[in-house]
Amino acid sequence: MHSIHQDVKTWGEVCQLAECELGETPEDAPVRRVLSAPMVSVPLTNSDYRNAGFTKLVKRDQGVYENVTATD
Repeated sequence: MHSIHQDVKTWGEVCQLAECELGETPEDAPVRRVLSAPMVSVPLTNSDYRNAGFTKLVKRDQGVYENVTATD
């Protein structure tokens, strides 16, 4: 991966940016830019929230909040 503003036209330039070997691909082989959408991760369980470093509070009776991600 590299900046969208960098103009990379050959496999050799890609390998130089990634600091890797050329492999079997010729150094002057043309490359094209591929854009992909960012991955969005949505926690599904209370433990997913906890593992991601978040705290989930659930409102219980009479306005009292309970931490459902707390470890016992």
